[in-house]
Amino acid sequence: MPGALLLLTAIFFLNFCSRVMMAPLMPRVEQSLNLSHAQAGSLFLLLSLGYFISILGSGLVAARLTHRGNIILSALGMAGALLALSLAGGLGGLGAGLLVVGMAAGLYLPSGLATLTSLVRPDHWGRAVAVHELAPNLGFVLAPLLAMGLLEVMSWRGVIAGLGLASLAGGLSFWRWGRGGGMAGQAPDLKSLRAILGLPGFWIMMLCFSLGLGASLGIYNMLPLYLVSQHGYSPHKADLLVSASRLSGVAMAFLAGWASDRLGPRTAMAWVLGLCGVLTLGLGLAQGGWLVAMLFLQPMLAVCFFPPGFAALGRLGGPPAARANAVSLTVPLSFLLGGGALPALIGFLGERLSFGWGIALAGACMLLGPLFLRRLELVSPHQ
Repeated sequence: MPGALLLLTAIFFLNFCSRVMMAPLMPRVEQSLNLSHAQAGSLFLLLSLGYFISILGSGLVAARLTHRGNIILSALGMAGALLALSLAGGLGGLGAGLLVVGMAAGLYLPSGLATLTSLVRPDHWGRAVAVHELAPNLGFVLAPLLAMGLLEVMSWRGVIAGLGLASLAGGLSFWRWGRGGGMAGQAPDLKSLRAILGLPGFWIMMLCFSLGLGASLGIYNMLPLYLVSQHGYSPHKADLLVSASRLSGVAMAFLAGWASDRLGPRTAMAWVLGLCGVLTLGLGLAQGGWLVAMLFLQPMLAVCFFPPGFAALGRLGGPPAARANAVSLTVPLSFLLGGGALPALIGFLGERLSFGWGIALAGACMLLGPLFLRRLELVSPHQ
């Protein structure tokens, strides 16, 4: 069912672009509304907070609307939130709009994956997921390019409104032509939550995933503002560099999967976080040509965390059901910390000291990852 899979992937792409588009737009937004760096960083925290709340409650909504209904609600809710966001006149309106954007976005992922697996035979799941996962990798590359191109003919408000209209078209298209997802979701229960929180390695993995997401999404969110405000790049050049720096993501993710199988997920994660910490320190402190080198090397390594990270989540100790549910809590918590709190901290330090010191501090935190992982115990994949 290639048509149904491509439509689902397109909706995921719009969902992801709507969350990351604020990064390349932020230098214009900050200047247009006279925001401080700390206020700009806080907006990413609100976006991640909305995503955190929504992804935790996605199963409850899907239990009532089915996964198909959840996907439609996510796309249409995203459209309304983006159109309202394009009219925001200050920090309060932006914050409220981005909170709702995050909530609309968080509804999609659990239902999207459930719908995906209902569309294809089990022996084709790997290929189908690989196609679906092209959406975030392309989103990282294309969001800055789309912003760069569209800002030639419209304001940042027009770019956000255009995304809203595209999301509206995606939701209506899935309502008319989308297939799969007719089953109801499973509402979360306190027993499952207690089992997840009681896993010995859950808190270590949550911290490491926060560092991994911080290295990838958290740094990405603040890069255009960092390059424009501290290093004097034009917004156009900053967007082009940020886009080009993410092109290596797809190939490096496959390499990371091979390294995880060869070294084991714990060792692979430790190497990735340690080296990524060094490169992030360099990104915050470097100048000139070294800055450009770090700009390309840091994201190349950051994407390598997730294949061994997800493999490790499947090998936490405890009941098999609790291990399976660990992903559903680890990912939203990590988005809140790594994708939201870290950019807010970088923005705060950018206001008080410099963006470079904020990014360097993030790199220093990543260097703690290998120390946390020394205490992580994983079970055999056959248990």
